[in-house]
Amino acid sequence: MYRDLRTGYWWPGMKRDVARYVESCLTCLKVKAEHQKPHGKMQPLEIPEWKWENLTMDLITKLPKTPRKFDAIWVIVDRLTKSAIFLPIRESSTAEQLAKIYVDEVVSRHGVPVSIISDRDVRFTSRFWHSTLHVSQLRKCLADETAHIPLDDIQVDEGLNYVERPVAVIDRKVKRLRSKEIRIVKVQWQHRKGSEWTWEPEAEMREHYPELFSD
Repeated sequence: MYRDLRTGYWWPGMKRDVARYVESCLTCLKVKAEHQKPHGKMQPLEIPEWKWENLTMDLITKLPKTPRKFDAIWVIVDRLTKSAIFLPIRESSTAEQLAKIYVDEVVSRHGVPVSIISDRDVRFTSRFWHSTLHVSQLRKCLADETAHIPLDDIQVDEGLNYVERPVAVIDRKVKRLRSKEIRIVKVQWQHRKGSEWTWEPEAEMREHYPELFSD
């Protein structure tokens, strides 16, 4: 960004100002190119504190088919106790099928694990698995604090749906259809930053928010 700007603009402290802007821009942080050095040698894993909380898994494939068409073995190992579960599967099994087997055979007996270590088989990295994240992907966020919504300002209903409340009726008109007319009102809604408005049926708004109508 600095190189692009300096071709046509200049001001004192320009490079510093550009750096500060990029540090506080969420879009810039998301698309910023990676300049870190490659990770060094692999580090030993921490010893788990409780059984069946930290697992490893892998597939043994290309085996002779059994009468039930199984030709692979799914090996799941508890890293603390070294206890292993061997599950016969088909090599052609999809991620959805593996996820169901995992819930039925592992989660039902030992609960949901804290972490799973596996290779990068597409069936283990699909949308059906606990999402992968490496700490190297984390970045310090210096975004504008006014863009954050305090928890006290968020209202949810019993179904945990975000509650939006109207604050005023700012206009009225009649919407004419082929066989009838519908009275609609322009409603201003309250939000954390600014306000938005929508056209709503007047009858529904009177029923749910009678306080908006002084007449």
